[in-house]
Amino acid sequence: MALRARALYDFRSENPGEISLREHEVLSLCSEQDIEGWLEGVNSRGDRGLFPASYVQVIRAPAAEPPPPARYANVPVGGFEPLPPPAAFKPAAQQPPPAAAPEPFPLPPAAAGYPFPPAPYGGSYQPSQGSDDDWDDDWDDSSTVADEPGALGSSYPDYETAGGGAPGRYRLSTRSDLSLGSRGGSGHPAGHPHPPGGGSAKSSATVSRNLNRFSTFVKSGGEAFVLGEASGFVKDGDKLCVVLGPRGPEWQENPYPFQCSIEDPTKQTKFKGMKSYIAYKLVPSHTGQQVHRRYKHFDWLYGRLAEKFPVISVPHLPEKQATGRFEEDFISKRRKGLAWWMDHMCSHPVLAQCDAFQHFLTCPSTDEKAWKQGKRKAEKDEMVGANFFLTISVPTGPGASLDLQEVESQVDGFKAFTKKMDESALQLNHTANEFARKQVTGFKKEYQKVGHSFKCLSQAFELDQQAFSAGLNQAIAFTAEAYDAIGDLFADQPRQDLDPVMDLLALYQGHLANFPDIIHVQKGALTKVKESKRHVEEGKMELQKAEGIQERCNIISFATLAEINHFHKIRVRDFKSQMQHFLQQQILFFQKVTQKLEEALHKYDSV
Repeated sequence: MALRARALYDFRSENPGEISLREHEVLSLCSEQDIEGWLEGVNSRGDRGLFPASYVQVIRAPAAEPPPPARYANVPVGGFEPLPPPAAFKPAAQQPPPAAAPEPFPLPPAAAGYPFPPAPYGGSYQPSQGSDDDWDDDWDDSSTVADEPGALGSSYPDYETAGGGAPGRYRLSTRSDLSLGSRGGSGHPAGHPHPPGGGSAKSSATVSRNLNRFSTFVKSGGEAFVLGEASGFVKDGDKLCVVLGPRGPEWQENPYPFQCSIEDPTKQTKFKGMKSYIAYKLVPSHTGQQVHRRYKHFDWLYGRLAEKFPVISVPHLPEKQATGRFEEDFISKRRKGLAWWMDHMCSHPVLAQCDAFQHFLTCPSTDEKAWKQGKRKAEKDEMVGANFFLTISVPTGPGASLDLQEVESQVDGFKAFTKKMDESALQLNHTANEFARKQVTGFKKEYQKVGHSFKCLSQAFELDQQAFSAGLNQAIAFTAEAYDAIGDLFADQPRQDLDPVMDLLALYQGHLANFPDIIHVQKGALTKVKESKRHVEEGKMELQKAEGIQERCNIISFATLAEINHFHKIRVRDFKSQMQHFLQQQILFFQKVTQKLEEALHKYDSV
């Protein structure tokens, strides 16, 4: 008999590989054994994937002894001997915390079979560590981001209970109204039976937590912020303002805009020549002081910014390369990629003013102590994850509120736009790359074959020693040389027009890869608002709590729309400039070809 289960509650999938459930729906199970609280099966619509084991009950034959709940699929079928009375039996994962020592929001305990702790809210980015540029020199000390409590890469996040204890990154409340909605912890989904001793539905029900604790919405700190669990002191210098512009919400412009050039990549050595690396000269316009940075310093900065700003698209760096790092073509291509990256960094109103970025631009290359101090300060920044959203200041007053349906429509429209743009960018990149390859190899070869053929004809005509044919022979020989030169022009042209287009497409493909996570954070916040409204309508949540959730969702929505508007603004600027450059280079190229042909043509005038 096939294993089957009945859904106890509704569940909506949020990530690839998950399937949605409807209450009372009957599912087919692939296996009765859960994997870290998740089962695999097929729902009534034929979709196959994962769903939470605690949301279903396994259907067994009537003669079988009643099994334990599906949440505890790893408990022996016959239970433990002797079985305690029902009122006394509480599985470890559902035991309510003692009143005298409340727990922070439930995390999967190691004793329950979880092989690793959940990721902290601080973000999911891990700076790549490859052979290109390793952190192996005396410019860096043993303190890295992974060494700081609660920072990215540490084993466990820092928490602080509402009743006191050591200070942590996020103050997570332990009130009953926050614990009962937790999936995978001691609570049940709102609207379903609660453990003995629970309060009234209205005072206890809350918006449930995402079952997938590794989703972007959870890891970015968006969920903790929306549920009111973030707390911290925001300095004036950390505040980020969203204003209402002609196109909607926008980041407040940087009052002191600047640019930064990246020039003169030079090969340098250390340890008496045992290690080589490329250093780039940076000259910020607002200081005029040059500094030198290696690629690993760019990589470190990118990691810090990607962790700190969950709803901002931090431009991707040019890819690493294990071999050929010191070849001239690779160094030139990387410098151009870094120049595009720097342009987008300086153009962003938030990223350009970030302390870590300013430290990267202004710290003298020779002052190792100052660099390490700034590096530690950036790695100990508390305004990351959920606390980052506390720094966002949004418009208030009449006409400043957002309509959630309109926001959702705008975000869905942008999601469709990014998908189409990504497909188009991939197609254009493939076409441009193929065309450039043909110009460098095929076109050059074909034109030079034509030139060689003309040369052979000229050599054949030279066998005629008549004086009146000498001019013709010279003109044909010049035509052969012109076609050789045109072949060289074709081979060199992609550097002038197609390569810059592909560099721009690579940068924007990085932006387009960032936006699914940004949209996921905003969508997760909207889902919590809808859930809180449903609880209010059912009388399970106080209106004040629901309004607090909506207010915090508005902050995420304002920031998301501001980032979308900034993306469109720089997109129009960049593609306008790049298309103009492309066409100008095409015109110059064909003018050069025309000039070569005209010079060859004039040779026949004197024949």
